[in-house]
Amino acid sequence: TTEFYTLSLHDALPILSFWVVMGLPVSFLGGLFIMSVTGLTINMMTMVALLIAIGLLMDDAIVIAENIATNIQKGLKPLKAAIVGVSEVGGGVLSSFITTAAIFVPLSFIQGNLGKVLKVIPLVLLMVLTISIVEAFMILPNHLSHSMKAVDAGSRGWFRSRFDRGYNWFRDSVVGSAVDFTIRWRYLSAGVVLLVFALTIALLPSGKLKFVAFPDIDGDVMECRILLPQGTPLAMTEDVVTELKAALMRVNDKFKPMQPGELDLVENVSVQYNTNATAKEAGPHVATIYVDLLPAEEREALMDDVIRAWRAETPKMPDVISLQYREMGIGPAGLAIDIKFEGNDLEQLKAAAGEAMQWLAQYKGVVDLTDDLRPGKPEISLTLKQGATPLGLTARDIASQLRGSFYGASVREIQMGKESVEVNVRLADDDRDSIADLEYAYIRAANGARVPLREIVNIEYTRGYARIARLDGLRTVNLTGDVDPAVINTSELISTFAKQKMPEMVEKYPNIKIELGGQREESAKTGKSILRGFIIGLIAIFILLSFQFRNYIEPLTVMTAIPLAFIGVILGHKLLGLDLSMPSVIGAVSLAGVVVNNSILLMTFVRLRRSQGVDAVTAVAQASRDRLRAMLVTSLTTIAGLTPLLFETSLQAQVLIPLAVSIVFGLLATLVLVLFVVPTLYSILHDMRLTAHVALAEESDESDGRSVE
Repeated sequence: TTEFYTLSLHDALPILSFWVVMGLPVSFLGGLFIMSVTGLTINMMTMVALLIAIGLLMDDAIVIAENIATNIQKGLKPLKAAIVGVSEVGGGVLSSFITTAAIFVPLSFIQGNLGKVLKVIPLVLLMVLTISIVEAFMILPNHLSHSMKAVDAGSRGWFRSRFDRGYNWFRDSVVGSAVDFTIRWRYLSAGVVLLVFALTIALLPSGKLKFVAFPDIDGDVMECRILLPQGTPLAMTEDVVTELKAALMRVNDKFKPMQPGELDLVENVSVQYNTNATAKEAGPHVATIYVDLLPAEEREALMDDVIRAWRAETPKMPDVISLQYREMGIGPAGLAIDIKFEGNDLEQLKAAAGEAMQWLAQYKGVVDLTDDLRPGKPEISLTLKQGATPLGLTARDIASQLRGSFYGASVREIQMGKESVEVNVRLADDDRDSIADLEYAYIRAANGARVPLREIVNIEYTRGYARIARLDGLRTVNLTGDVDPAVINTSELISTFAKQKMPEMVEKYPNIKIELGGQREESAKTGKSILRGFIIGLIAIFILLSFQFRNYIEPLTVMTAIPLAFIGVILGHKLLGLDLSMPSVIGAVSLAGVVVNNSILLMTFVRLRRSQGVDAVTAVAQASRDRLRAMLVTSLTTIAGLTPLLFETSLQAQVLIPLAVSIVFGLLATLVLVLFVVPTLYSILHDMRLTAHVALAEESDESDGRSVE
């Protein structure tokens, strides 16, 4: 007897869904195993990568399972349907995986401190997706071929019937009609999309959407770094600390009524003397105040607001070189303002740094500007007069006698029992406790005569430098500072400095090399490696698609989905009030390997229809209808997995929200636009007779196959 399977695709959905979803634990467990072998840990970055992977690894399984069920619905036996179903979409699914990997592999080598944080995302995605593609091709079809035999192909319930009617109406009357309209008015439609793309990209150079190296994260510990002149006694430093702590308590009283249960905003205050990480000096003239605040998830105040209030409450204090208020630690993006001046002339370096500091200080929101070429302790410089040489005195002789007089000299050792005691001789305390004691000191000449020090040396009172930094052998002065992100954008400020002030300073100080570091340097380093990886990925995608489609026109049509994704990325950030950042860029670039998947499958079905004798315009219109369900499911699974992250309020998630925004809104944009833009572009290329050879190639392939048989 012959067994016929007239199973409806919709009756099999529970079983299809079960076996598709079972690919998740298999892929995750395989990915976690590879992570353990490669030394990766479970943290916020790897967890986000796994969230993104939920939608991506479901894509392949959904497409294969849906096509197998479609073939069963056509009357094929489950085993035959599994074989045919995989063979029909296998090339497209494999191409989708390879194109995704083509983007993620270069992104695994991004550089810079930002790159060290972000590159784990593509690494984890590659691990999980590799396991998922093996599961989708080798395990899933086997399960479906067996499980479909037990499916009851009886009548559908009222909910399923109504749902199917609603979906069919949406597919044919809404989406299908819209696709037909855009194809009919394809040149107008293409022009509108180009206009939208241009207007969206224009938000960046116009400044309507700003860029920051790394999202501003609200921490729980802030600090104030205190720097006074070298030689300042500890008592004066303690007075400054007391004044700052009093100002902090006034800030606490101001914010206390706003906190839950009127809790104190300031939980703990500690002071560490002899420490200032910015100054890179030690001594009684430096100190750091550490302040523990209520956790960011609980308090009703941003740290930037607290720092702004603390700065405003602090009175002007004399002799203080700098007070730097900041969140404890520096993120991977580096300092907001970090400008290096390199040269040999310290006076010119100091003048250049001072001029740049004065220029930057004119902008509101620029705070805590300081350079690291600061006066050191007071010094007394002695130079020999001409009359010292006839007396038989050298600089070494004078220095040795002064050291012995004021510091002491060892004259002999005395053995006292088992111990040896060294005897040091120096002036009495009353004779070496003032500058006058030095000025009126006597030096013994070579003939034994006592000569007043003032008669044989010139005494000059000067100050040296606390420290002189060097970079690549050149003396370097670092100008550092911070910005208030609520008032001014760091990227815009540094760009303005580079365009307006730097050329003027280069001309004025030709012997000084000026380098921009900090956030700009880190962003440039990471950005260049991302761009390089993106270009490599695009070239790889084009080559792979050219092999698959055997022409150069259809790959370009498929790749139009990539710039369309940037429409969603930019509008998503603008809609949610977020600045673009490096995590946003990583998310946007990652989309290049994801959004082409729908286009590849869409183009695969266009080729299939054309090989069956359907004309190009009808084939592309029908392909949009055929692939609608799979495109909706594959895109919405990724969006559903990342959407909860958009509303996360935890401290750690703030870094990842821009990345999630890029992927969610990028997928939304491509989900809508690919359905219409790819058919429109393909129709335009057909008008130009650039797709005619595709049908001929398909016919040639079929004729070659028949001759072989």
